[in-house]
Amino acid sequence: MRDIDPPTDVLSLWLGADGVDQRTARAVIDLAMRMGETLLSTGASASDVVATVLRLTDAYGLRSVHVDVTFTSISVSYHRGPDADPMTVMRGIKVRSTDLTRLERLQRLVRDIADEKVEIDEARIRFRSVIRAPHPYRRWVVTASLATVAAAVAALLGGTWIILVLSFVTTAAVDRAQRWLAHRGVAAFFTQVVGGAIPTLVAVGLLTAISAGVPGLAGVSPSLVVASGIVVLLAGLSVVGAAQDAIDGYYVTAGARGFEVLVLTLGIVVGIGAILAIAQRSGVSQQFTATARLSTNTVVQVLAAMVVSGAFAISAYAGPRAGFYSTLTGGLGWIAYLGGIRVSMGPAFASAFAALVVGCLAQLVASRLQVPALALTTAGIVPLLPGLVVYQGLFEIVRSTPGAGLSTGLTTLLGAAGIGMGLAAGVSMGTFLARPLRSGLDRGQRRALRRSVGDARE
Repeated sequence: MRDIDPPTDVLSLWLGADGVDQRTARAVIDLAMRMGETLLSTGASASDVVATVLRLTDAYGLRSVHVDVTFTSISVSYHRGPDADPMTVMRGIKVRSTDLTRLERLQRLVRDIADEKVEIDEARIRFRSVIRAPHPYRRWVVTASLATVAAAVAALLGGTWIILVLSFVTTAAVDRAQRWLAHRGVAAFFTQVVGGAIPTLVAVGLLTAISAGVPGLAGVSPSLVVASGIVVLLAGLSVVGAAQDAIDGYYVTAGARGFEVLVLTLGIVVGIGAILAIAQRSGVSQQFTATARLSTNTVVQVLAAMVVSGAFAISAYAGPRAGFYSTLTGGLGWIAYLGGIRVSMGPAFASAFAALVVGCLAQLVASRLQVPALALTTAGIVPLLPGLVVYQGLFEIVRSTPGAGLSTGLTTLLGAAGIGMGLAAGVSMGTFLARPLRSGLDRGQRRALRRSVGDARE
């Protein structure tokens, strides 16, 4: 016997504690995990990654989701209730390359998902198109932008036109050399050694030319070539990012990022020390100085800071609009720094105040200007990075001159770490103050911030 009609009984699908079927839950968790992995690899902080992932899962009705972020991996776990096994996925973070345009596109996709209720299949298609899109600029544009950052830093330090040109060419050579080595599998530590050695070698050659009486080099400071190169190398490190994660309560990620910064900074020290040792054995006069001052012209300082911020934004693949507004943000941040110095603030407090202004301003105007807030914040604080202080500390360690040495250099580097913490604290506080003025916190942001505001007595 057989029925002549198809069955009409409804087959109930398995629904989790949140009322989401198993297929949708798996697709959402997979998308959230891949989204978090991409955000981490493009330079987002741990707190922003957690908030974004939770906002995405919350948009599809998944409430009991936990996100765990470390420096090298991210895991997303979904608790489906007492009658089903949890759903957990984990991925490793293999490549880290700052791309502010891709970061903004991913954040825009999450906003569209939260506001327009995009279907999960369509969301996955849009996500794949974002991550497969090429960078907005060719690689030579990035090299030219980093070289421009170095030249602007030299101008900020009062360098002459010869120093500006040498800083530009030297940093371009460093970037191409590091890229060539990285493509051949050389570890980042050794690429940093090369990055510290090349500008030091140029400075030694310039000092030799000055000692030989080459005309046109009177009053030229070879140390500024090294200082500008160090600032560019440090700008690519996550000094402020490590401090930001520590303030937000992500101590494992902060510790790993901080240790990476330490190792890569040691690479710079090794490169500088190796060239200086070779020069000393070769009998080259080493009239370097561990001190350098900012330009005496305030207008030059502000303009140089604006160029530093704008050029760095382009080197991080920010769009033209973001690059333009990053230039303005860098100028305003430097003016705030000078104002703090004028009222007798120390370097760390003045840097923190300027970072607070930059962070608050970026959060307030980013949505109106349709540019990523992270681009404005990251680029705006680059002129405030303690590159000059790190430069002084490194030379005090490498060069055992009278009155300076290991203890003096470590003290100077500790001051640089204080400035870095001040920048991170200022950015965090500025972002916190601007959020109520812009909009209320969503559920994902509130959950992500609990680590930094939790009370152990509760």
